[in-house]
Amino acid sequence: MNDHGWDEDAARPYFFLSYAHTPKAGARGAGDPNHWVRQLYRDLCEAVLQLTAVPAGVPVGFMDESMHQGELWAERLSEELAACRVFVPLYSPRYFNSIPCGQEWHSFTRRPVYPATIDAERTSGIVPVLWAPMSRYKLPKVAGELQFNHASFGPDYATEGLYALMKLSYFRSAYELAVHRLAARIVEVAEETVIPVGRPLDFNAQPSAFDVAAPTKRLRISVLSYHRSEVPADRNPDYYGTRRTDWHPYRPVANRPLAEHAVRLARQLGFQPTVHEFDEEAEALLGGGEPTAPGLLLLDRWALCDEQRRELVRRFDRSDSAWVSVLEPWNADDPDCVEHHRDMADLADQVLRLTHRAARPSFLGVLGGTPGLASLEEFDDALPRAAMKAKYAFEGRTRTEPDEPPTPRPSLRGAFRPQGGRAGPDRYGGDPFEPDEPFGDDDHPARQRGDRPDDGTPGGGTT
Repeated sequence: MNDHGWDEDAARPYFFLSYAHTPKAGARGAGDPNHWVRQLYRDLCEAVLQLTAVPAGVPVGFMDESMHQGELWAERLSEELAACRVFVPLYSPRYFNSIPCGQEWHSFTRRPVYPATIDAERTSGIVPVLWAPMSRYKLPKVAGELQFNHASFGPDYATEGLYALMKLSYFRSAYELAVHRLAARIVEVAEETVIPVGRPLDFNAQPSAFDVAAPTKRLRISVLSYHRSEVPADRNPDYYGTRRTDWHPYRPVANRPLAEHAVRLARQLGFQPTVHEFDEEAEALLGGGEPTAPGLLLLDRWALCDEQRRELVRRFDRSDSAWVSVLEPWNADDPDCVEHHRDMADLADQVLRLTHRAARPSFLGVLGGTPGLASLEEFDDALPRAAMKAKYAFEGRTRTEPDEPPTPRPSLRGAFRPQGGRAGPDRYGGDPFEPDEPFGDDDHPARQRGDRPDDGTPGGGTT
């Protein structure tokens, strides 16, 4: 931290601008959708400079422009979140559905906040901004608990949100007022609170502070594989990385970890996926507790060569965890996979006996050796089906029964039946559309009167 000068109060950034990165529109020539956030950041830095004595060369704020990519982005975020004085989230529907934004919020709030003076009110160190109107959306608990008067930034801001004020020239003066008051509020909070510099956290390991997504929207992607130092002597280590979740079986077609690829596909399906090592997930799955989300298990069959992991998967297979779908990537262009295909497929059949039986017609069992997903294309085709299957199973498992039986549907039969006797459309018994007895019965009132039922045919009715 001393290398950054953050041990000196004056050198710390005043604010951390937290926002949801917006993807580009599909149209050709579409502009940068995050341009307006960058403009707000520049205007806000300028306004804070005007209200403070920040020396030249000292950062006023921080805004992440990495799109959450690259090896160093998480480390840089952690350092900035551990040092900034004020956290400024841009509220929008996309923001509260962003896991990285929730991780940023959580990381900042791990630091203690103290009033600067004994008479000052305790505050959170968070100054929220309405980037888009949120009146139609329910805020997560952590945001709903904040006491903040957005109306103080002007009536147009509270109604339209800051994005609209920036885009429309009609609101130019309203935008300038909102930015000025926002900057003043940031400076005020920074000066009225003491938030000590924190210890940079492992950003990727932090949970999201937001819990607005339904459990069925989550997807826990577990990876059962090796890290490079665990790979057996007869297995090519080039398909593995420093973590078990770095397994990339389809190289050279895809050199990125398969879990990252699965996350991208899951997000396209509307899920909010997280990645875990199966070794850490297994005990929770096997403990018999209620599931918290649907899941996918990306299974490296080579990991079944390890006796301990093989037994773990065998127990999982017998646990009836239907809300976790199993995918078995198997690269047909990998020489090791080609050479050991039959042995590994038979081993997977033995360990995942119940899972494989449920996944295929019974007559295929005589063939032995369940094939894996031999290419990235096959994996891409299989993942949506597996994810939705897990979602449906999770919904069925967690669906609660009503405390009371549903109210019976009204019956037309009862509507035409008076108390104490039979009645019908006139005074006969039964449903007018469904007679109690066939008209052929001799004791039917119509027969006793010599009438014939009108069945809609010529000659029907009274003779």
